[in-house]
Amino acid sequence: MKIRDHWQLNPDIDFLNHGSFGACPRIVLQKQEALISELEQDPIKFLAPERDLLPKLDAVRRTIADLVNAPASDLAFVRNATDGVNAVLGSFPLKEDDQILITNHGYNACSNAARHVAEKAGAEIVVADIPFPLESDTDVMAAIENKITSRTRLILIDHVTSPTGLILPVEQVISLARAKDIRVLIDGAHTPGMIPLNLTTLAPDYYTANHHKWLCGPKSSGFLFVQPEWQTQVRPNVISHGANQDCSTRTRFLTEFDWIGTYDPTPLLAVPTAIAFLKSLYPEGLDQLYQRNHEAVVKARQVICNTLQTEFPCSNEMLGSMASVPLNATRLTEHDKSTATLQQRLYQEHSLELPVFQLRDSGRWCLRISMQAYNEACQIDRLASALSHLTDGAIHRT
Repeated sequence: MKIRDHWQLNPDIDFLNHGSFGACPRIVLQKQEALISELEQDPIKFLAPERDLLPKLDAVRRTIADLVNAPASDLAFVRNATDGVNAVLGSFPLKEDDQILITNHGYNACSNAARHVAEKAGAEIVVADIPFPLESDTDVMAAIENKITSRTRLILIDHVTSPTGLILPVEQVISLARAKDIRVLIDGAHTPGMIPLNLTTLAPDYYTANHHKWLCGPKSSGFLFVQPEWQTQVRPNVISHGANQDCSTRTRFLTEFDWIGTYDPTPLLAVPTAIAFLKSLYPEGLDQLYQRNHEAVVKARQVICNTLQTEFPCSNEMLGSMASVPLNATRLTEHDKSTATLQQRLYQEHSLELPVFQLRDSGRWCLRISMQAYNEACQIDRLASALSHLTDGAIHRT
């Protein structure tokens, strides 16, 4: 059985966009279907927190805690990383004239959330402009350090950037921030399942991530890590029964996040099956998966850069399982302008699914490739052939 056959992806499409929403293996979907059936057989027994739900959630929490090396008591569940970012930002004691530092590589939804809370508090958003292409982590740290002021209260930064696929030096950011009494919120949406994560060693103030991307869990599942000293401050985005429940045996932090009203917990409860599946793909488990996907994306980027005759925009060490390649497009063909974007043409004419986008506040166009276990080198060769055809005369090559 080929690895690809574990997923029910359309065999007629070369799916090179795992990074956007992930893709769920058959065995995980089967587990979720069984859980849904169990739920509907007795919804009260399954969903009532005082009966079956909390022990089941705690079992998942321990599985995630083992994966990210964090105390289970410091992990709450959220629907996705954007949910986690909003919970922290909405609870943060922001005052007038305070500053939140974000980067130009940040996920747009989370940057919008930061702008929203800043506007309500009369605070200010400061953007660190990290270059792309860039030479090394030094470029990242210089951009951030240059924007820190005496008014900076919180730094919101991606661990792995969504648009550019960069692994940012979050360890250095945390160290710098700690020396200046600034808290750090890390958007780790892409991290679990892509690279090893040790939250005890990293020790951020807040860290949130998805289960549905590189961990291949069902959609609408993630976690929020909060250091114990801040847990009494952080509230979920939905205030529900936990706000006044007895917390003599369970922290208010877990009590509130575990029950935000009626929701479908089956995506969370299926996550251990997803982790076990990924561990089973290779003899050395997740470490071999991380290495395999990294090597695959390094090779894929080499092929695409050779095709477009462009330089690498960052070092191989800054890549996990995704890579973005600048197109240096100053114009597209008249056909692209009038009837379809390059992304649409890749999909409609060549059955290739991957994002092509313009970097925010920049005239630079990029395409992003993701390499999960089901992806093969021949798919990249087909992408290179299609790009060579579609960008002939449209992309200014460097």
